[in-house]
Amino acid sequence: MRLKLLTLALALSAFPLAGHSEDLLDAYREARANDPVLSQAEATRLATGEGVTQARALMLPQLNGSFGLTQQSGSGGGYDNSGTSALGDYGHSRTRSLSATLTQSLVDLSQWANLSAAKAQASSQDATYAAALQDLYVRVTTAYFGVLTSQDALVFAKANEDAYKEAYDQADQRFKVGLSAITDVYQAKSYYELAKAQTIAAQNTLNDAKEALTQITGKPVGELKKLREDLPLTPPNPADPNVWVQQAITTNATIQANQYNVRAAEDSINAARAGHLPTLNASVSRGKDATWLQHGNYNVPGNGSYGTTVGLSVSIPIFSGGATQSRVRQSIYQRDEAQDALESARRQVVRDTLNFYRSVLAGISQVEANKASVESGQKALEATRAGFDVGTQTMLNVLNAIQTLTQAESSYSQSRHQLVLDQLSLKESAGSIDLKDVELVNSMLQ
Repeated sequence: MRLKLLTLALALSAFPLAGHSEDLLDAYREARANDPVLSQAEATRLATGEGVTQARALMLPQLNGSFGLTQQSGSGGGYDNSGTSALGDYGHSRTRSLSATLTQSLVDLSQWANLSAAKAQASSQDATYAAALQDLYVRVTTAYFGVLTSQDALVFAKANEDAYKEAYDQADQRFKVGLSAITDVYQAKSYYELAKAQTIAAQNTLNDAKEALTQITGKPVGELKKLREDLPLTPPNPADPNVWVQQAITTNATIQANQYNVRAAEDSINAARAGHLPTLNASVSRGKDATWLQHGNYNVPGNGSYGTTVGLSVSIPIFSGGATQSRVRQSIYQRDEAQDALESARRQVVRDTLNFYRSVLAGISQVEANKASVESGQKALEATRAGFDVGTQTMLNVLNAIQTLTQAESSYSQSRHQLVLDQLSLKESAGSIDLKDVELVNSMLQ
């Protein structure tokens, strides 16, 4: 009885090897801790958040202290306490100053606008980080299933190679005993050599797929759990694409980030326009100056005294060479740019949401069709081989049947994995994906 190599290879690929196998949650935990893309997004978020503290700090009291020591040399007499000359024509004087100044901004509308802009920028980066975290769910799942797809492709390629090798050996034996022509041998050998090349390419693709997962997790890829055969073919819920689009426009993190960018740009316009307005500051300063004279062995000390100065200062911008007007125009252009980026992001999200919604529906039909194709391909190969044994089928027909079955099995594997990825991508586009969705996919592994 002829060994059904392709069918056996497919069956074996459905069972993990003995020992512990990693699952999707294991890969996600590694990625959550080691993915540099997510770490970069978090660092950017934290750095941008410091802008709020810095903008607020300019509105709080500012305390500065100063200490100075100066020396002046020159001609002219110095005088002691009795009024007589103590220094003669040459000598020097030294002055020591010590002061502390407390300043408080009372009216500066640009500071309030800059604070509002900083808060909007921080919120934008919070949304950007949320988008990066959601994207990590999809990226790690995509890389994980990329390995599974490549593993299946290698299994099919090896089984294909073995099947063509068997056909080639059979054709060669039949030719040697005079039961077939040399053409059958050449055809079988051609298919066999091509299958060997495809196996090498499949192995290379698998190696790269593993590196893609390692790039995210920072950990070498071991044995992975596979997608179980009874994959639930669940259509999107709700079953209305317009509902998904409306949810995406409302909750998609990328759209939210761009909305905050527009708000920050509008606040920057207000800050630039405030450059035309007066500012009011209050200050309190307390200090002491002491001066003493010295010449030769004579030293005439001077006793300073502490003084306190309290004041209000109003600064009125009059002309700055057109810089203020230029900053206003620049801020308006940047606001327009932010609005265009928001509209571009919105349109892209709408497109992606509709595409993934349709892809899920199409994917369900593709999985069902590819499964039926595999079953038909297996029966067709068995019938073709049986016909070849009795002389009603040619060797070329057998080779084509093997190739058809392998392609059907590969398409079935890819469509199953892609369906899961499309379901996750739809939720990411709608802004509703979270860890529970990854856990649900993980429950489909075995």
